[in-house]
Amino acid sequence: MGEQVFLVTGASRGIGAATARMASARGYRVVLAARAASSTARLAAELGGPDRAWSASCDVTRYEQVAGLVQRVEEEWGRLDVVFANAGASVVTSFTAEDGAPPAEWGDMVLTNVCGPAFTARAAMPALTRHGGHLVLTGSAAGRGVRPGSLYAATKWAVTGLAQAIRAECVGTGVRVTLVQPGLTDTGGIPASRAADPKLAPEDVARAVLYAVEQPPTVDVNEILVRPVGQDAHR
Repeated sequence: MGEQVFLVTGASRGIGAATARMASARGYRVVLAARAASSTARLAAELGGPDRAWSASCDVTRYEQVAGLVQRVEEEWGRLDVVFANAGASVVTSFTAEDGAPPAEWGDMVLTNVCGPAFTARAAMPALTRHGGHLVLTGSAAGRGVRPGSLYAATKWAVTGLAQAIRAECVGTGVRVTLVQPGLTDTGGIPASRAADPKLAPEDVARAVLYAVEQPPTVDVNEILVRPVGQDAHR
């Protein structure tokens, strides 16, 4: 059947890029999906080029693009074993003040963070079922508690519920579903107000993803919450 295939959305930087590197080092062929394929071209070359890694243009807010990518992966590499629904967006919001991004800019974040993983799951599930695969979703520690004024946190609450709904529907299919909930992670987009806070490196989160993926096929790691030492649980 060939080597296992690991698809990462949001692979151009941060957690996605770190996980792709780690998966490649473990022997997976990797598919690096981002809105612009050019943003992952250098990483694909670093990881071995067309036989080991390739870049793909995929906007996860467009279901037809995600479904087309999954079809292409199966056609070219014959299988799909792990899908990491990692693509996400973040803007600072307030419901009572003029702080942060204006409401006109909120929609893309909601579509990316909520519809993105939902569309990815729906598009990938037939392939994952055929190959006894694994779906991993990037949530957030922010999806476990109240963050005043944060629509981002609300989208990650949605991902928490989404993971649970997918897992419940996958009972009996052999597909494993894992929700990874990182605390503050240094992905290059941290608000200035939190610049001095303790942070995870993207590689810390990637290790958590690979921990879940590398368990025996009879073990389903449902959720992983990982924070940097010293992070306030309410932030």
